Amino acid sequence: MSTQKLYDQWSATYDIVENPTRDLEKIACETTLGDISFSRVIELGGGTGKNTSWLAERAVKVLSVDFSSEMQAVARTKVRDENVEFRIADVREPWAFDDFGPDVITCSLILEHVENLDPIFQQARSTLVAGGRFYICELHPFKQYEGSKARFESEDGVQVTECFQHHVTDYTSAALANGFSIERMDEWFDDDDRTTTPRLISFVFAKFV
Repeated sequence: MSTQKLYDQWSATYDIVENPTRDLEKIACETTLGDISFSRVIELGGGTGKNTSWLAERAVKVLSVDFSSEMQAVARTKVRDENVEFRIADVREPWAFDDFGPDVITCSLILEHVENLDPIFQQARSTLVAGGRFYICELHPFKQYEGSKARFESEDGVQVTECFQHHVTDYTSAALANGFSIERMDEWFDDDDRTTTPRLISFVFAKFV
């Protein structure tokens, strides 16, 4: 089954079941972007709206994008902010966001499903306004080395999505090659216990003016 179809299926329980990766990413997003001013945001991997309303409280306009119509249907029932627009799109395909002009793009927990990062950074740079920022938060490579992947329980058993392993330098090299500077990088641990393997890694990349 395709990754898109699996996320459609996952949408029924995504907000209900325990998911420390989902919950920690929300903390990472709010902590990392909390001190940054922005007005127009493209939210890639908006999913069921985990970060959407928080972004909408701080922005003039938010464009929430996901490739799963079922995940986005859940978000539409939850997110009532009038400054939020929803679109169905797959970031692995050519982007069509030139009409938006964002100063921030967020990308949460979706790049493990993207084999080649370079086109993502290339299109992010061409979409952002001068001086814009690209926030990324993903499963930490160390977790990937241990075999962690996006997965969920269904009536048919455990469903495991197709995932690609990305090293830290895969992110930084793609960013630098496509005209970004590395503004911030953080590791996120369960219960903030730094004696354990970090669960997530996040970046803020700034577009060269």
